[in-house]
Amino acid sequence: MTARANAVFLGFIAFVLLAGAVYLARQIVAPVAFALFIMALVWPLQLALQRRLPALVAMAITLVATILVIATLGYVTVWGFSQAGRWLIANAARFQTLYVETAARLEEIGLYSAGMLADTFNASWLIRFFQSLAGRLNGIIGFGVVTLIFVMLGLLEVGIVRAKLIAEAGETGRKLVRASAATAAKFRTYMMVRTVMSVLTGVFVWALTAGLGLDLAPAFGVIAFALNYIPFIGPLVATLLPTLFALAQFGSWETAVLVFLAMNVIQFFSGSYIEPRMAGRALAISPFLVLFAVFFWSFMWGLSGAFIGVPLVIAALTFCEEGESTRWIARLLSGRQEPPPEPAQETAA
Repeated sequence: MTARANAVFLGFIAFVLLAGAVYLARQIVAPVAFALFIMALVWPLQLALQRRLPALVAMAITLVATILVIATLGYVTVWGFSQAGRWLIANAARFQTLYVETAARLEEIGLYSAGMLADTFNASWLIRFFQSLAGRLNGIIGFGVVTLIFVMLGLLEVGIVRAKLIAEAGETGRKLVRASAATAAKFRTYMMVRTVMSVLTGVFVWALTAGLGLDLAPAFGVIAFALNYIPFIGPLVATLLPTLFALAQFGSWETAVLVFLAMNVIQFFSGSYIEPRMAGRALAISPFLVLFAVFFWSFMWGLSGAFIGVPLVIAALTFCEEGESTRWIARLLSGRQEPPPEPAQETAA
């Protein structure tokens, strides 16, 4: 093996070992990662308050503001899903009838397994899905408490750690500080773009479903708003859910297809047209890498991993940009189109 091949092989082994360690220690590592992410978002507020107030008072105000924002987002999300769950329980017979009719049609064209499944299908499957989702949301509350404890302690240490890195680690410390500041700025840009797009998507979905006469238009708008924070997976669920409910409410495949197509237009317009123009070059990431990050971190940390997967990739690429030997990785995995190298100038003989 050449030296480069050995380095690649050792790097792959290190990645596998690190991924295994992060997975096994997810109960500790995941809250720390979220705490660092939240600290990056709220640090400008903390810094502005520290200029006028004692550090402890500034931290308390910042923490209370953070809790209020998270609690508000959590409340509206739970409200949206609870409304959908209540409607589902009240109209469980519609879903049962819809499934049986669909299975009969599929059996007519030769899909006999669908007819066999109809004998065992029960609308309680969907009810259990919403119940399990509610259980996950309850688990997130405990996760959030641990995360906020790390945030509370970490906000008081940011300035101290920064000063020590600059004083003790020399140029390496300054590079870490620069990369950390750049990462925090990109986190704030990412969340600003995501929040604006989530609000717009929620409003568009509410207007669409209300215009078509769906019973749960406000709930679908709230669900679309909340799920838009999770790339790919969130918009997919936010598209399929109103489609399924429209089919159950109206009993018309034409209406369901109309809802599905209209929802896809909204998601495509927001995700492919508006969002790239708002994010600009600062957050340009390969779409393949975004999709991989969402699924990889979903496997590692579940729902919380799906949310924070893209910010973790943003952080990794930002730190890679800071090092000469790793800058090529950031360029390779970014979504930016690098300008072609200029042709060499031929010198006259």
